[in-house]
Amino acid sequence: MRRARSTIADVATRAGVGMSTVSRVLNGGQVSAPARARVLAAIDDLGYRPRASARALVTGATGTLSLVIPFFMHPSAVERMRGVLAGLDGTEYEVVVCNVATPGQRDKYVGRGAPLDRSDGLLIVSLTPRDGEAETLLRAGAPVVLLDAFHPLLPSLSTDDVAGGVIATRHLIELGHERIAFVGDRTDRSFGFVSSDRRQEGYRRALEEAGLEIDADLQREGPHGRHVAHRLTRELLSLAEPPTAIFAASDTQALGVLEAARFEGFDVPGDLSVVGFDDIEVAPYVGLTTVHQPLVDSGRRGVERLVAALGGEDEGLPLEERLELSLEVRRTTAPRR
Repeated sequence: MRRARSTIADVATRAGVGMSTVSRVLNGGQVSAPARARVLAAIDDLGYRPRASARALVTGATGTLSLVIPFFMHPSAVERMRGVLAGLDGTEYEVVVCNVATPGQRDKYVGRGAPLDRSDGLLIVSLTPRDGEAETLLRAGAPVVLLDAFHPLLPSLSTDDVAGGVIATRHLIELGHERIAFVGDRTDRSFGFVSSDRRQEGYRRALEEAGLEIDADLQREGPHGRHVAHRLTRELLSLAEPPTAIFAASDTQALGVLEAARFEGFDVPGDLSVVGFDDIEVAPYVGLTTVHQPLVDSGRRGVERLVAALGGEDEGLPLEERLELSLEVRRTTAPRR
């Protein structure tokens, strides 16, 4: 038979105090040292709260890490969270996910409202601290690690998005393509996302190095998402001289590109080659050629770096760590006809 869950009244009875005294202990109020000791012992004996939280009342540690991540249901975010959970296996820590879906939430979790008073450390994904925010995080005293973001004052793990854009575009150039289009995100300064802009910079750099024209008509940006990428691709394919290849700034957008190509009757890769970025779980199943970044491994390594900092084992580690990119060539790219 399952044991009944203990209540605050059970704790009060076991400790020989009133329920108001238990409440003051739980909320950090003024209580005599003997009474506090009896309440904490009763909490521990009865399992009224998780043991990590009970210890937190004494040590100030919570046994919890906060993961601040934007749009956590997006495929790339899901992959990173899988890595974070894998990295926590075998540790005493649990993770609380702080989803960022609005500019207000971004400011709340990365700025002055960062949940460092409710957790032992903070892993921030894809959100670059603005001027003053990094200093605020440092003053809080708890470890902070950036993943897929960079600030010179904070430990970070990230990829070189410009290099990734070069890798993708250079692959298409080597296949003989010259009219290469780009589909990416419209710059949104309210969140501070920069990866699409940097991948587009790499796209332009590769074209320039190959002596190819950088055509503004072949570059389309819009809100992140498959449906928007579908619309932008149909615009590109309706040009008098459509592109023979498209580099999409993410695999999610590349899926929209593939859908639009089929809708418009373009054969992939016969009429149109397509390259994405991320290598999300679905990419191999649709045969998408893409720039692979270690999404799962980055989540695991990010949280391991955070746990190391909590244990004082991060001395000597570089402040900035670069994660490797590679090209996964599959069925969506081929030499230009």
